[in-house]
Amino acid sequence: MNKCSQCIVRQFSSLKHLTKEELLRVSACKTSKIIKKGEFLFEEGEHINGVFCIKDGVCKVSKMSENGKNQIINLINHGNIIGERSLISNEVSNLSAIALNDMTVCFIPKDEIMRDLQMNAAFSLDVLKTMATSLKSADNLIVDMAQKSVKQRLAESLLNLKEKFGTSSQGVIDIHLSREDIANIIGTATESAIRLLSELKKKGIIEFKGKDIAILNDQELEKIAHGF
Repeated sequence: MNKCSQCIVRQFSSLKHLTKEELLRVSACKTSKIIKKGEFLFEEGEHINGVFCIKDGVCKVSKMSENGKNQIINLINHGNIIGERSLISNEVSNLSAIALNDMTVCFIPKDEIMRDLQMNAAFSLDVLKTMATSLKSADNLIVDMAQKSVKQRLAESLLNLKEKFGTSSQGVIDIHLSREDIANIIGTATESAIRLLSELKKKGIIEFKGKDIAILNDQELEKIAHGF
């Protein structure tokens, strides 16, 4: 069994505030899982009853609208914890999390996490800060959807993806997203996302390498993102 004290997730998440004894208890009660590409970590309306620590891989967190369209709220990569909001509110999840690629995660039961939240003030504060950051991102998403054009949202999303995931040795954004995923991030139809991406390609701002995207001109993309 991998020890939580030696796990990379601890370096980047709220778990870094747990004591050695607390980490030993977490290690003893956690379960490790492989989540295959396309599988759910959890679904909207589900009682999660714990948190997931992402050791490897990326998941998309989305919300289903009344008309059956998915809005991708966030992409969560390794080194992060997911599920704590539903845990603390004691409500069913209002979001779904689906693996974008094969993932390695650890599941920590609710009872253990709640014990640590009650006993460790630094851990609790860091979890609250993480949740506040998520709420800020959600606020920004609402404003962007209301005030920015689809083209602006696409340009901004491409820049954000590059900043978050970096580029591969081939120079492409180092995350494999379908055109439908990109459309669900910017809140438009897949056909519209494909058309806008093609326009950016024709202008020499981006290029395609298979299904992956390379940004050739960050400055022009930034101008579009800001409405110029």
